Amino acid sequence: TELEGIYRLEWEKLPKYRGIPTVPGTISLKKDAQNLIGISIGGGAQYCPCLYIVQVFDNTPAALEGTLAAGDEITGVNGKPVKGKTKVEVAKMIQAVQGEATIHYNKLQADPKQGKSLDIVLKKVKHRLVENMSSGTADALGLSRAILCNDGLVKRLEELEKTAELYKGLMEHTKRLLRAFFELSQTHRAFGDVFSVIGVREPQAAASEAFVKFAEAHRNMEKYGIQLLKTIKPMLHDLNTYLHKAIPDTKLTIRKYLDVKFEYLSYCLKVKEMDDEEYSCIAIGEPMYRVGTGNYEYRLVLRCRQEARARFAKMRKDVLEKIELLDQKHVQDIVFQLQRFVSGMSRYYDECYAVLKEADVFPIEVDLSRTMINYGSQSRSFTEEEEEEEGGGSEEQDGGAGKQAENGAEKLIDDY
Repeated sequence: TELEGIYRLEWEKLPKYRGIPTVPGTISLKKDAQNLIGISIGGGAQYCPCLYIVQVFDNTPAALEGTLAAGDEITGVNGKPVKGKTKVEVAKMIQAVQGEATIHYNKLQADPKQGKSLDIVLKKVKHRLVENMSSGTADALGLSRAILCNDGLVKRLEELEKTAELYKGLMEHTKRLLRAFFELSQTHRAFGDVFSVIGVREPQAAASEAFVKFAEAHRNMEKYGIQLLKTIKPMLHDLNTYLHKAIPDTKLTIRKYLDVKFEYLSYCLKVKEMDDEEYSCIAIGEPMYRVGTGNYEYRLVLRCRQEARARFAKMRKDVLEKIELLDQKHVQDIVFQLQRFVSGMSRYYDECYAVLKEADVFPIEVDLSRTMINYGSQSRSFTEEEEEEEGGGSEEQDGGAGKQAENGAEKLIDDY
């Protein structure tokens, strides 16, 4: 007939679903407190020759037992066949059983890779595009947004980006701080070297001791600065580890989670489209080939959706745990680094203050006249004969010497 010809043409268009094997089996499930085993049923009279499981609900007897899966055909309930019955009648048969229900089934031996068609791949691409769109933008473009598009984990990914920027800023600031303290310590060392030379060359014991003590204080300050650098420097390693290892690893996990989520959403959308297609055919009274031949394509997509949902749930749990651990590490790490920084700075300033307090040697008393005599002894001295020859000019010489001493004192003050 004409209808058989249409069926034959449709069958030839779906060669990959032809002959999907099934394996019979029987399972007994103890009902829960609500008298349910935890499955939803599809197919059945009058449009589909078989009844099949559409979904296995979480934390129910069927899910906890693990044998039944979406796409499996139900052939009987407690020894009674269900062929020719509607899904409502089969649901009532299961509800009528008290205590433990025995389900006879044909396990669908399908490879989920068969259900990953080009249509599913394109739907994944679409979900990626609309992920970050607002509802208004998606509506304006004619794109529907799935409910999981407003995923809180996407915001957590944005928070990770901000945290990464924070750590980059901390690393740059720490590097600048280390450079500044290194230059400061070098200045203290140079300052100490200069005063040490002055102290060594100073002929007066008290002044020499004061200058040397002041120089030693600055050299100690240089040591304290180097110690501070050794304390703060590990911050760079810790911040770098968090920035370039912990955060990228978590971001990669979130991207894997998003890929699994988009695949699950794609199968959800595919199931909805196939449901709409079936309802449209029923509404206009037109037979549908895939439904009339056992709805294998639809059952395969149901199985793929169930497995994609399981992967999605597992990955979401892993991501939430990893982000929680990363947040705890972030808080603990920041607190530890700040404690290390503050304690290091506090110790540095306390040590510098203590050493400078002990080296409070100013003002330094210097006997300029005795100093000038010592320096003047290195110049040409007069013999007694020269003094007798120039005896009349002694007052003039005394005046010249006084002027020379005054100039030398001013120069010495300037040097110090």
